[in-house]
Amino acid sequence: MTKRQLQLMGTSGCHLCDQTEALLLHCLDMSQVEVELIDIADSDDLMARYGVKIPVLRCPKSHQVLCWPFDAYAVKQF
Repeated sequence: MTKRQLQLMGTSGCHLCDQTEALLLHCLDMSQVEVELIDIADSDDLMARYGVKIPVLRCPKSHQVLCWPFDAYAVKQF
């Protein structure tokens, strides 16, 4: 079975990003989901797109995004 791919857009030193990473580990079955951590500071495009919205959860397959604030219920529905 192929794992569902998700991306967590954030940056180092962001306490909300750290909290979101912990939330994902708590509410997702990591045997079925793979989360790629992406530092938006490495890309001008990502900074322009997500700079004031991080943390952002993104599905690269569907291009859907879930912008902060969100909770465990919203993550599971996403």
